[in-house]
Amino acid sequence: HHGIARSHLGTVGALSRQYWRYVACRLWQEGCQEEEKREGREAAPIPSWSFPLVGQDYLEILSAWYCSFGRCCETGDCRIINNITGLEADLSGQLHGQHLAKEVVVQAVRGFLQSPRPGKALVLSFHGWSGTGKNFVARMVASHLYRDGLKSDCVRVFVSLLHFPHHNYVDSYKAQLHRQISETLQRCRQALFIFDEAEKLHSSLLDAIRPFMAPQDSEDQQRSIFLFLSNLGGNTINEVALDFWRAGRAREEIPLELLEQRLRVELQEAAENSFAHSHLLRENLIDFVVPFLPLEYHHVKLCARDAFLARGIPYTEATLNEVAQMMVFVPKEEKLFSAQGCKSVPQRINYFLP
Repeated sequence: HHGIARSHLGTVGALSRQYWRYVACRLWQEGCQEEEKREGREAAPIPSWSFPLVGQDYLEILSAWYCSFGRCCETGDCRIINNITGLEADLSGQLHGQHLAKEVVVQAVRGFLQSPRPGKALVLSFHGWSGTGKNFVARMVASHLYRDGLKSDCVRVFVSLLHFPHHNYVDSYKAQLHRQISETLQRCRQALFIFDEAEKLHSSLLDAIRPFMAPQDSEDQQRSIFLFLSNLGGNTINEVALDFWRAGRAREEIPLELLEQRLRVELQEAAENSFAHSHLLRENLIDFVVPFLPLEYHHVKLCARDAFLARGIPYTEATLNEVAQMMVFVPKEEKLFSAQGCKSVPQRINYFLP
């Protein structure tokens, strides 16, 4: 299997290095400087992802190649740790300004893992602007449920524009996706699937995923968790947050029910009906809608503090302010929310290297 993968690496070559950087940047927030420069603005899809291997099972090849970095394990349990206490502690300490997301994720995951026979997969849908912590939380869930975190054989990450870039290959993607999920479930009694950029996931790919999310009456102890991350609904969430701020109310007072209701309405009538996300909602497959609020100035300072601490670089209150002031704040009048959340904060502290 790895032999086949190696024979194809010639075809991948520089592309794979770029892919690795992209994945590392997206998921581990490493090496993003080049990414930032290359991507320019977030909206532009990456032109270089027209894979030379399309049609063949390049998903398999990339995965095998990706595994060669991640020391994928052959055993069935893949070192499941399910440390919910640690998850809760880390989210409390490192996820800023997201009281709702923290609470919902911890409760949902804890309840699911503790129930003796869940009967269906746990499906969470993360919504919010870029840089508000969706990837961060997905990464945290992986690292507290599995010893090897995202590198575990029981965790699969799919990035829409990266893994499924061409609409005309949807049938091939569908078959590959179905097979990858099946194989992961055979290998692992507890599996985690993360779909990033879910707003760009073509709805027909849902046919490959849907059977794995539907209720099962089987006696087996199989558990799977699906996380869908998307920017959809971000503006709705921001409007609610802005209304609360204008009314002089604390963001901690924003009730989950209000946001969930507004999100469901928006997603039901989303113009992106050809996309998977709205279908998931309409078919009641999503157990919890998880809203990520826009981040304010003091949250960006907390992100900067974390980044300095993580790299062991000394900082002062003035340095934190300097980093926060590099970000763009909106709306124009109030300058309240960071347009990019905490994205790129770790890169910005490079300016302050001693």
